[in-house]
Amino acid sequence: MQSSFWRDLSPSAALAAVLALLVGYSGPFLIIVHAAQSAGLSPAQLGSWIWAVSIGSGVAGLWLSWRWKAPVITAWSTPGAALLLAALPGVPYGEAVGAFLAAAAIVTLLGVSGLFDRLMKVFPAALAAAMLAGILFRFVAELASAASHDPLLVVSMAALFFIGRRFFPRYALPAAILLGLLLAAAQGLFQPLPVHGGGNGPLFTAPQWSWSAFFNLALPLALVALTGQFLPGMAVLASSGYRIPARSPVSLLGAVSMLTAPFGGHGVVLAAITAAICTGPETHPDPKRRYVAGVICGLLYLALGVAGGALASLILTLPKALVATAAGLALFGTLASSLSAALSDESRREAALITFVVAASGVSIAGLGAPLWALLAGGAVALILRPAKVGTASASADAARQRG
Repeated sequence: MQSSFWRDLSPSAALAAVLALLVGYSGPFLIIVHAAQSAGLSPAQLGSWIWAVSIGSGVAGLWLSWRWKAPVITAWSTPGAALLLAALPGVPYGEAVGAFLAAAAIVTLLGVSGLFDRLMKVFPAALAAAMLAGILFRFVAELASAASHDPLLVVSMAALFFIGRRFFPRYALPAAILLGLLLAAAQGLFQPLPVHGGGNGPLFTAPQWSWSAFFNLALPLALVALTGQFLPGMAVLASSGYRIPARSPVSLLGAVSMLTAPFGGHGVVLAAITAAICTGPETHPDPKRRYVAGVICGLLYLALGVAGGALASLILTLPKALVATAAGLALFGTLASSLSAALSDESRREAALITFVVAASGVSIAGLGAPLWALLAGGAVALILRPAKVGTASASADAARQRG
């Protein structure tokens, strides 16, 4: 089995894994740090939180990628971390840990029972592709915003990338990233090493039950994990041809989240944006060899978890414009294929379009993210239009029979 991995290993897959980790440990990592600081957590508690989500993501992603021979990228729940910015302050830490455990249990039950699999089958593939396109659009669109702040870096990287797509497609992205690193160094854009004050290992906290924490933390955490991470995460895999039953990753990640909750982990989930970096043709032309990116990403998570966040601090020295540009360019092809799949079915084109618009808007209502509202909106439009189309077809058939 080891020989199979080394045979399938490629520089492009390793680069995709590193880039996925760069994206994950830039903005999303800072959300965790900010939430911990807002809640007044101690340095040891923050360090344990980082350890829990890193080790949990590494173990789960490594196993799932090897088991299914697919680039299954896992991560901590970024929407969950953002939710904790407002909800965690004022909640006793033991009760917060109990809420993390309860949220993980809810996700696990949905995965083991198969309810999540049935949920995935309710919506047409065109709507899932449209939802993914809407999510990716917001991320790729950050290229324009980044260009307004650092035009030399962003425009140069984008220009080299598209020139490379014409003359050396397999190395277009690495060349653009290398150019970005050189330009960032020449302009002195690298940030000083951040000090997050975290510890270096796990710190066990006994979970405490609280109805208040359950309704204010556990239920919202479970909802945003399912709608903001697992739904688009499965859509990313499906859009690249990886047909994995949702029961496997949902139940496993829920169980891993239960194990890491007493150490401060708020939830390990399927990645969506970073997963798209590792599932496209830029990772490897052969889809059967892209799983290597998931394995490497899992190993890197484990290394960062053992390091207690020290290596993650090095990642934070990269200028945000460089990370945003590299990720946006890496997702360009996936966005194009998702839009094509979403709009190719003429009978569901309007429903797919409204799904795309809502997902791209980033709207959040009642604690539920844009991916869920996008699917609900698209599904509603599909139901509204379907009877009209069926009625029209029936009327045409009746008219034909009368003429006959």
